[in-house]
Amino acid sequence: MGLLVGLAMTLQTNPAPAGNAQNGRELFTKYSCYSCHLYNGEGSGNGPRLVPLPMTAARFTAFVRNPGRMPPYTEKVLTDAQLADLFAYIKSLPGSPSPKDIPLLTRIINETKPAR
Repeated sequence: MGLLVGLAMTLQTNPAPAGNAQNGRELFTKYSCYSCHLYNGEGSGNGPRLVPLPMTAARFTAFVRNPGRMPPYTEKVLTDAQLADLFAYIKSLPGSPSPKDIPLLTRIINETKPAR
């Protein structure tokens, strides 16, 4: 229990670097993140959806560093500053539009509704 409290205090007292989205974009390409998460962060069969990213920068760093769901990227591969850049880039990606905001989809739905 003490370890968890210590970790929580460390994360609170050492906020993640702000990050540079442009650098993050370059890293996203360099490390082929798009091959599993697609260029728009929407994910595919191989990688989870990243947009909208439902985690803090600290949780994102822990996720990327932890082996399991994806190859772990140690500090030798990606520094904390680079992960902050990736986080900033992913946070900058626009989310998917609402179905009601897609004109073609709205038209198709309206055309297929049975007449009353």
